[in-house]
Formats: sequence, C-alpha cells, structure tokens
Amino acid sequence: MRYELMLPHQIRTAIAANWPVVLPLGVLEYHGEHMAVGMDTLAVTKVLELVEQEMQLVMLPAFHYGAASYAVEKPEGNGSLQVDGAQLAPFAEALFFSLLRVGFRNIHAIIHHQTENFAAGMPTDLAFKLAGRQAIFRFIEKESGEGWWGNKEMADYYARHAAGSNPFNWIQVHPLTTPEILAEANYPFDHAGAGETSLMMALCPEAVEMGRFAENKGWYTETAKDASAALGERGREVILARLRSLLAP
Repeated sequence: MRYELMLPHQIRTAIAANWPVVLPLGVLEYHGEHMAVGMDTLAVTKVLELVEQEMQLVMLPAFHYGAASYAVEKPEGNGSLQVDGAQLAPFAEALFFSLLRVGFRNIHAIIHHQTENFAAGMPTDLAFKLAGRQAIFRFIEKESGEGWWGNKEMADYYARHAAGSNPFNWIQVHPLTTPEILAEANYPFDHAGAGETSLMMALCPEAVEMGRFAENKGWYTETAKDASAALGERGREVILARLRSLLAP
C-alpha cells in the first residue's frame, strides 16, 4: 500500500502484522543523452511496484534527492542534483525516528546508486545507514531511558540477538542489486550502459529515447547500443527475486 493513501486503521493493521515499510532511495543524475535523470530512483520504485502486487508492504513516497555527485558530468544543462551526505543524515534520522514513533519496526531503504562497493559505502547510503542507527538509539533511549542495555531485563540480549530479535534490524539499507547476483545472471553492471538502459526499457520505457544515443560522448554509455527490453526483463527478474527474499516475512 502507498503510505500517503493509507487510512489510520490500515496503518495500525500494517504495524500489528509487521509489514515491511519500504523507502525507495535515489538521486537525480545525468545518465547520458538517451535516458532520464531519475533512472536510479525509477529502477527502485518500478520494481517495488511489482513486489507490492505480490505481498503486503507499505511503500513510502520515493526520496530522489540523494548525493548524486558531479563525477559523471557537470550539472550545468545536464541535470544532476547534488545534496551532500552531511545534509542528508539529519533528514534521514528525523524520518526514521518518526517512522519508529508511528510504530513500524520493519523499515527498509532500497537504493540503486553507487552500490558497487556497498559494504564500504558511498555518501547517500552511508548517510541513511548512520541515520538509521542513530534513530534507533535515540528511540530506545526515549522509550526506556539511558542505561537500557545495561538493565538486568536485557541480560538475555545476546540470546535474543542470536534468535533474530535485534532492534538494530528495525531499520536496514539495501542495494537494489549486488555484483554477485548480477554476475550469476550474467547481467551487466554499469552506468547508463546496456544494463541500466535495458532495465529502464523493461521497467519504464518512457524514460529512454534511443534516438538520442548518437548524441552521447561519455565512454560509459558506449554499451547502451546493445540494450534491449528482453535483457532488461532478465535483470528485472533477478532483482525481483532479491527483493522478495529481503522483504519476505
């Protein structure tokens, strides 16, 4: 369900059933002359729309204003919007803290931007990861006071943790794809090349104009000539399988 369309009784049902609450997280960044600047965020939202048809989940309005950086092209006339991670973290913490106040305990942010080294992290996902941790600490201290972890009632903390009852899993940030699953599917990981262009052809064809391909000058778009909706459909299925696994009860 879309959060902005939910009535309070539906929100209470989602809380009681511990439905996944999902934030599509992305940027607005230049993706060549042939593709829309919202590609990274659109990839997340369009796949989640498919997952939404299969399982009970709450889909938050997408956040498009991450740290795109100007590494690909200058912004002038090209469209990339850059918000530094230092500005993102306070917003993200406030958002996550508010979601915890509402009552959600199964919150996920999904990102498709600069995720090839996700374990080390990049500005947008790092800002949201840090914000999630800070929001959880702040929320628990608000509810239980300082010294909550050292309280004797938490003596079985490690046993609970081993059993999967971990408050620090209340908020998680995930990449839309991983190099491992793409390699297994023989699907290209790129920026505005065959992989991303094909994915948009399959998920959001109005975001692609291949008639503009010849206007590209960047090396990173060269393989886009090999893009196809059929290839994109293969990538879509790989991503769908990943999200089903991440968000399954």
